[in-house]
Amino acid sequence: MKDAQLKALLKKTQAKANQVKKPAKQAFDPTLEATRGKTEPVQGTEAEEIFKEMKRREF
Repeated sequence: MKDAQLKALLKKTQAKANQVKKPAKQAFDPTLEATRGKTEPVQGTEAEEIFKEMKRREF
């Protein structure tokens, strides 16, 4: 690569990196956000046991 091409590429990538990131879109229905779990299920819960059993089975 020529120096001019390299400088142009660096300038382009720096401009892209400096762009303002858009915040994540909120759910359309506020009740959906309220019911959505924000953390992973606690180890030893029934849901985790079910998922482990499903992974073992072949469909």
